[in-house]
Amino acid sequence: MSRKNFGAKPLMYPQPVLIIGTYDENGVPNAMNAAWGITTDFKEISISLSDHKTTDNLKVKNAFSVSMATEDQVVACDFVGVVSGRKNPDKFKQANFHATKSEFVDAPLIDELPLALECKVKSFEDGILIGEIINVSADESVLTDGQLDIRKLKPISFNPFDNKYYGVGEEVGHAFKDGLTLRER
Repeated sequence: MSRKNFGAKPLMYPQPVLIIGTYDENGVPNAMNAAWGITTDFKEISISLSDHKTTDNLKVKNAFSVSMATEDQVVACDFVGVVSGRKNPDKFKQANFHATKSEFVDAPLIDELPLALECKVKSFEDGILIGEIINVSADESVLTDGQLDIRKLKPISFNPFDNKYYGVGEEVGHAFKDGLTLRER
């Protein structure tokens, strides 16, 4: 096998497209697109963020939501990543997003995005936001037999090589099961 070297790149597949929801000091919802995030423990998420309206809001409210961008909302989700909340305070509304206040944290749930992590800020230093996951909520439309169904959710992934979004969701195996066949040999 021949390999091509690309140097240091921000590459991890799939790279989820996360939409961070916050309220400002007046209770106005804001959303931003963040592609560099990962769960780092059972009840913890880490997201790399530079200075934005969202980071201002995090300092005020100490809470946020994280929604997975979906295929049917790709335009709105991209929009909240290319337009500044500082320059356009109505970008949430302009994206045709609607907010419902979380019952668990002082942050908006984006009605159009059916899956959300509801989080409290644990720390925010050197551009790394660490949040404690207080609750995960999902719209009934993305559940099968009471469980999250990725085929119904239709999350998207970001490819930093071509700056495009891709769908995710094809089943290819069973976790914690398929590998056991090698042990039995």
